[in-house]
Amino acid sequence: MRRGVAWAGPGSKAVVAVDWQRYAEQMALLARDLVAQDSVQATLDAIAAAAVERVEGCDAAGILTVSKGRAVTLAVCGDIVEESDRLQGELGEGPCFDAARRVNGERLFRIADMTRPQPSWPRYSQAARDLGIGSMTGVLLYTDQEDFGALNLYSRSPGAFGEEIEAAGWLLASHAAVALATARTVDQLEHAMETRHAIGEAMGILMERHQLGEDEAFGVLRRISQDHNLKLRDVARRVRAASADPA
Repeated sequence: MRRGVAWAGPGSKAVVAVDWQRYAEQMALLARDLVAQDSVQATLDAIAAAAVERVEGCDAAGILTVSKGRAVTLAVCGDIVEESDRLQGELGEGPCFDAARRVNGERLFRIADMTRPQPSWPRYSQAARDLGIGSMTGVLLYTDQEDFGALNLYSRSPGAFGEEIEAAGWLLASHAAVALATARTVDQLEHAMETRHAIGEAMGILMERHQLGEDEAFGVLRRISQDHNLKLRDVARRVRAASADPA
C-alpha cells in the first residue's frame, strides 16, 4: 500500500495493526470520495484511479466487463489497460476476461510473475509480456449480488502483488461496490425523472395539437411504442423533436 504503509512480517503484530488502521482510514476517505462522484462513469474512473494511488506496486488499473461474449472496458487508469483488454477480447482468453465472466467461480486472481509461461492463457501471456506487464491481480466487482465486472491491477514488475494484496483488494472492491451501487441508483432515479418529464411533455404536445385528453394522449404514445417496438421514452423524444422542427 502507498504512502508509507508497509506490510510487516510475522511476529510484528503491533506494526500490522497500525498498518491496517491506516489502510482502513484511507478506505473510509476513499468511500466518501467515491460516493461524492456525480455519475456511474465518474465512480468507475475514481475506482480505477484509487487502485493505482493506494495499492503498492500498482502501475495501472482498469475495470473490464464482458457483454454478450465481448470484452468492454469501463474505466482506465494507465496506458497499458486498454491494450490489455483489447487483446483479451480479441483472443478470447486472459485472467481479466475470465474474472469478468467468472468462468471458474473465483472472485479474485493473482499472477505473481507474468514473465513466465501461463498455460491457461498462452497467447495472451505472450502478448502481456510484450506489453511489459510483470504481474497482475484482479477482483470481481458486484452490486447487490449482480456481477458488474473485474477490477484489474497491473504492475510492470514481477512479484509486485503478494498474498497480502488479496485482503487489500477485497477491501477496495467492497468499498467500490457500495459506491457503485449508490451511483447506479442515483443514475436510475435521474433517468426515471428525465423519462417521466419527456413523456409528460410529449403528452402535452399531443393534447394541445390534437385536442386529446390525458389518457388519450398517453394511449397514442403507447400504441406507437408497441407498433414500432420502441421504448416509450424514445417515442416521447421523437414527438418533442418533431414539434421543435420548424419544417
